[in-house]
Amino acid sequence: MNTTHPLSKPPVQDLFALIGRALIALLFVPAGWGKIAGFSGLVGYIQSMGVPLPEVCAAIAIVAELGLGLLLLVGWQARWAALGLAIFVAVITPIFHAYWSADAAQVMMQQQAFFKNIAVVGGLLAIATFGAGGWSLDGMRGTGARRATMAA
Repeated sequence: MNTTHPLSKPPVQDLFALIGRALIALLFVPAGWGKIAGFSGLVGYIQSMGVPLPEVCAAIAIVAELGLGLLLLVGWQARWAALGLAIFVAVITPIFHAYWSADAAQVMMQQQAFFKNIAVVGGLLAIATFGAGGWSLDGMRGTGARRATMAA
């Protein structure tokens, strides 16, 4: 018979949640800083892909990657940050990694990037679902783990 409280969890889960958040944030935060430094090049690239309002889209990319990435890293409003990043990545992936219409020399690279991004969306959705873990600002406030209700 298991006498462990249903909401208790081993500390290794909080450690893995922290490591997972940090690794996903590592994908976004440096990219966001780089986009600030290379804003005009970013705008040109977005424009070359036929996306309307490239300056606005570049600003959105910076806010998403840097802002939401930092929120995810520290675990503050992590569920919303992860959901926002998941939506951002899901929207941009078919635009910037359209392997089905890429040149033959680019198909494999674009297909790999496409499915990597889809996997990242999956990880972000897991964080959006289960929270940031105990070792986060959300966890310190009592919102880092999914609350379960017990039926009477």
